Amino acid sequence: MATIYRAGRHFLQIPGPTNVPDRVLRAIDRPTIDHRGPDFGALGAEVLTNLRRIFQTTGPVVIYPASGTGAWEAALTNTLSPGDTVLMCRTGWFATLWKEMAERLGLIPVFVDTDWRRGADVPGLSAALTADTAHKIKAVCVVHNETSTGCVSRVDEVRAALDSVKHPALLMVDSISSLASIDYRHDAWGVDVTIAGSQKGLMLPPGLSFNAISEKALKAAEFAKLPRSYWDWRPMLEANKTGYFPYTPGTNMLYGLNEAVKMLLEEGLENVFARHDRHAEAARRAVHAWGLEVQCAEPRHYSSSLTAVRLPEGHSADGLRATILEKYNMSLGNGLGILKDRVFRIGHLGDFGDLQLIGTLGGVEMGLRVAGVPHKTGGTQAAIDYLAGNAWVPPEAAR
Repeated sequence: MATIYRAGRHFLQIPGPTNVPDRVLRAIDRPTIDHRGPDFGALGAEVLTNLRRIFQTTGPVVIYPASGTGAWEAALTNTLSPGDTVLMCRTGWFATLWKEMAERLGLIPVFVDTDWRRGADVPGLSAALTADTAHKIKAVCVVHNETSTGCVSRVDEVRAALDSVKHPALLMVDSISSLASIDYRHDAWGVDVTIAGSQKGLMLPPGLSFNAISEKALKAAEFAKLPRSYWDWRPMLEANKTGYFPYTPGTNMLYGLNEAVKMLLEEGLENVFARHDRHAEAARRAVHAWGLEVQCAEPRHYSSSLTAVRLPEGHSADGLRATILEKYNMSLGNGLGILKDRVFRIGHLGDFGDLQLIGTLGGVEMGLRVAGVPHKTGGTQAAIDYLAGNAWVPPEAAR
């Protein structure tokens, strides 16, 4: 069967991988250079220095040629030993996968559950920390922005819970779908290891992952007994001192990363966060105008990276997504775990502007009608009204 050309650009509106801007694509397609030569050393040093500003840290950031799952493993294996207890919170699908990894590595997770409609249960974590007078818990692991639900955990409150009982556990945070989209402060929030990936707010294809590391985590690594080789921080940090890597890095991806970081810093992180906040609010207003329900039930936990939308009982979210893909050439995120076929997810993060959002919401509204999902009209108009009434001020005009 012959392939039929579809006019117009495909709308990739999943919560990552996100659309890659042309500046980043052009940077990636430069000729590959010698990763042991002087030009690469200069590139590596620049990337490793500027990247710290994105994590809002003065400490080191390690870059792996891997997905975010690799950075999860690196965080655990560099700091913990077999049989260590880790306190985690089941905020959604990705928190669940991280917990399963911990079990496979020989750790003992204590899992505080939620209904997948809010961020981390800070009182539940606090109770577990308070009860742990013997300090058996060696790390607290939290997903900042749970991509499967559109719920954000309050990392500052988790840190306060640790501090209030003077608990020495490490704080590890997955910022894979929040870094460079939602305000995230590695140093100010006392995070010991931050995990991130390239394919979300950093506006790159999948393929790079990151660990931002505190001094406390570096000290823990001296005594950690879990096996590690590829993920070992020590050779990475030693080679990084001069801008190099202990093994072949993702050279062209680093070109792209360097350009993406420059773009974020040119816009200004505060402006980046405000832009994402604004688009998320517009998306939620559209959902509410349609008479549908946002998966996140706690407004102070709303995500600015994505909006997960619940469909009425008896209606298939996957069926709606398939209709929208077929009719309007747009991809939306699917439901994961207990939310399979119950929600669809609108990604509004990365290189994303007002017109992209209105086009996305227009595609959803048309899809709701064609798929026969009960809804009210006017959701896209509600977003237009909000955006027009809260006009975006370009960074150069704000200065």
